[in-house]
Amino acid sequence: MKLEGYVEHIVYRNEDNGYSVLSFVSEGRELTVVGNFHYINEGELLELTGAYTEHPVYGEQFLAESFEVKAPRDVLAIERYLGSGAVKGIGAALAARIVRRFGEETFEILEREPERLAEIKGISERKAREIGEQIEEKRELREAMLFLQEYGISMSLGVKIQQKYGQEIYRIIKENPYRLADEMEGVGFRTADEIAKRVGIREDSDFRIRSGILYVLLQGSAEGHTCLPEPLLISRTIELLGGVSGEAVEKHLMDLSIDRRLVQKELTDAEGRKQIFVYAASCYRAELSVAAMLHQLKCFAEVSNSEILTKAARVEKLAGIELDERQKEAVAAAVQNGLLILTGGPGTGKTTTINAMIKYFEMEGLDIFLAAPTGRAAKRMTEATGCEAQTIHRMLELSGGPENASGRAAFARNEDNPLEADVIIIDEMSMVDIYLMQALLKAVIPGTRLILVGDVNQLPSVGPGSVLQDMIQSEAFPVVCLTRIFRQAARSDIIVNAHKINQGRQVALDNKSRDFFFLRRQDPNQILRVVLALVQEKMPRYVHAEISDIQVLTPMRKGALGVENLNQVLQRYLNPPSKDKEEREHGSGLFRTGDKVMQIRNNYQLEWEIRNRFGIALETGLGVFNGDMGIIRSINTFAEELTVEFDEGRMVSYPFKQLDELELAYAITVHKSQGSEYPAVVIPLLAGPRPLMNRNLLYTAVTRARSCVTLVGSADVFQMMVENETEQKRYTGLSEIIKSYLPAQVPGM
Repeated sequence: MKLEGYVEHIVYRNEDNGYSVLSFVSEGRELTVVGNFHYINEGELLELTGAYTEHPVYGEQFLAESFEVKAPRDVLAIERYLGSGAVKGIGAALAARIVRRFGEETFEILEREPERLAEIKGISERKAREIGEQIEEKRELREAMLFLQEYGISMSLGVKIQQKYGQEIYRIIKENPYRLADEMEGVGFRTADEIAKRVGIREDSDFRIRSGILYVLLQGSAEGHTCLPEPLLISRTIELLGGVSGEAVEKHLMDLSIDRRLVQKELTDAEGRKQIFVYAASCYRAELSVAAMLHQLKCFAEVSNSEILTKAARVEKLAGIELDERQKEAVAAAVQNGLLILTGGPGTGKTTTINAMIKYFEMEGLDIFLAAPTGRAAKRMTEATGCEAQTIHRMLELSGGPENASGRAAFARNEDNPLEADVIIIDEMSMVDIYLMQALLKAVIPGTRLILVGDVNQLPSVGPGSVLQDMIQSEAFPVVCLTRIFRQAARSDIIVNAHKINQGRQVALDNKSRDFFFLRRQDPNQILRVVLALVQEKMPRYVHAEISDIQVLTPMRKGALGVENLNQVLQRYLNPPSKDKEEREHGSGLFRTGDKVMQIRNNYQLEWEIRNRFGIALETGLGVFNGDMGIIRSINTFAEELTVEFDEGRMVSYPFKQLDELELAYAITVHKSQGSEYPAVVIPLLAGPRPLMNRNLLYTAVTRARSCVTLVGSADVFQMMVENETEQKRYTGLSEIIKSYLPAQVPGM
């Protein structure tokens, strides 16, 4: 059946698929209409096709299967539409004056002669033109939405595409939809490929093969690789595209290299054989510039060991600490070298060594900057040293705008405006990817001492590259590795067992420890119940912390013990529904006031502010980063925004259309926990993919706990992970490129 009426109010709209709940007036009767609507506004006249249905909770509704937007036909309908706020700058009073002046011809004049609006008192010629442009834009947008909908493009993505390309979208979609994947964030190859199929573009199209190659490299980057072996890239591309020959892929590899979008370089693989690796051009440039800038920092200070030891002894006395031989070696190396890597596991005295370095350089009157990749890691560094530490992004003064199409950050501190410091110490270096390292080094001038501190046995960075490991493997820079576990640290079974895991040794799971527990369970439902009891009751009391401070870590995203299911279960019990808590549905789940959430991608434009108790902003800044965790403080359905409080009281407001940047964080993957430390950690452990369930991941998970770690699950799986040292290989060329800068060794020298 057909139904005609106007949209009184949009009760709910899903920005991804256009699903909406409308308060709809037809023939003087108000009713609820549900369905997928394109870009419509309140006040618009619609003709609906569909049927009435009975909802078990909300009662009678009209389910719209399709709709058509009609131009308002009478003066009341025209006035209602214009006064609804659909056109910016026209309110109810002005809408009434416009309709009084032009009557039923109003819409025709708005579309064809908008300059005539200036005949009305209160509307200037400029405002008349702006209103006319809005009417035209809305018409174009609606037509574009209808066109893009035919190709399965969601409303929110369709708006972004239309805003970027305007009237060009019709030509782009029909000729080369793969441009969307290459040029727009949020449009992947698979989306573009689906559009291409509907348009009728051939499977062996040049556009498709080129885009497929770039997509495989992008996927490799998401896995942490900066490059891929050429045979692997070709086989993955053939698998992705289907029906395309290896010769065709090789031809386009050469073409993309000529266009300077790819770089093909001969490197040595893990077996010591020479073969061709393929880079995206930006990745290759990043590795090349990082290697060159690292070598520029390799300078030496003529300071004798005896002088350093004398001053180090004074530091020990002033700070009340005692350094062992390896730590003294590290202090001497920091003084004598422009670049130093300090590495070691938990409890080996890295913090004491950093503190000794800071005291030494302070005695010399040098300016020292401390930084870490994440807010949590910077906060830990501040607490451990007593000196202010910042995130690397903040130290480099994030400027807010993406540097290029890849959306990477732009910083105010760079080669033209370097950091004004004598010594820079970076902690948690294993988390630093190739692009952040490139940005950091641009801001460090030769002569500044750069000290890089990290645990090479932790999981590598979320972003592409394996910077710390590659630098160590290159053997081009001084490295001091701390191995001795100090007496105080040796009292902690978390630290002792972490080292045993790292060495592949047997760990006693007898629960005789005070801070390391293993609860044997085999059934996923039993494990879930135990995890919930630990987080909700036992751990907060045991470590004297809030429930929100207890972190569940899991290796996987999917499955009964994966992040997605764990978060739904934990949300249900730790933050149950209440009439006092606002909610917002998103995707397959929902957000609720009081939920623990995590930012899941870098957003350099998001603004934050630190407020006083009266809500007045004391400090503002830009940037929220992948892995930042916070609590939802408010959900405003009227303003359609959600506010999260992150570390250090940073308040960030998210428009509802940006909620895909957040996810629940009662449970997170071990990868996302890098650089963080929690009072207590709970780790559910059952079978999973063998490449994922390895020693490296288990070691990282256990070392996230400060006071207590509890594993729940299978002891056999735990032992299998200890024995499985085959961490996922990352394809990078940084180590070899660094070596290429070293002077050739002369035989006999």
